[in-house]
Amino acid sequence: MRFSTEKDFDAACGDVIGRLSALLMEKGAWLSAAESLTGGLLASAIVGVPGASRWFTEGCVTYTDGAKINRLRVPPKLIAEHTAVSFAAARAMAEGSLLTSGSDLAVSTTGVAGPGPDDAGHPEGLVYVGAASRHGSAVRELHLEGDRLGIRRQAVYEALKLALELAKTL
Repeated sequence: MRFSTEKDFDAACGDVIGRLSALLMEKGAWLSAAESLTGGLLASAIVGVPGASRWFTEGCVTYTDGAKINRLRVPPKLIAEHTAVSFAAARAMAEGSLLTSGSDLAVSTTGVAGPGPDDAGHPEGLVYVGAASRHGSAVRELHLEGDRLGIRRQAVYEALKLALELAKTL
């Protein structure tokens, strides 16, 4: 979903976060976030909703490969083999956030917001969102369009939707 204004983005995310927060509070569960391309936009959307402190434990911006390795325990070999913009990295980031935060559900974002491709040749708009719980994990590959902020906003929205889906299995 593309957002024409910040108000549209806030409303769409607010709807998903409202449903996610109700589910997490009902289950007494905690959410954490591991971000790369969204650079804190995901955590900002989450804490923009009153009461998030009752179910959101932390957000970690791991923009470099080293940060993913050190903060989220993503194996260096995984990044060397698949790169940080990959299905495998999104899953490892979510699983690492779950482990390091002690949360019950974790969500991750990685990809290329542009402009243009990254140093590895991944195209602008290639994004992976992941989610993990103790019951399993899920990752989605997305091909998004728009400017840098538009791609980041779409990634946040898609990550929240995936977290909501996985929260239903807690």
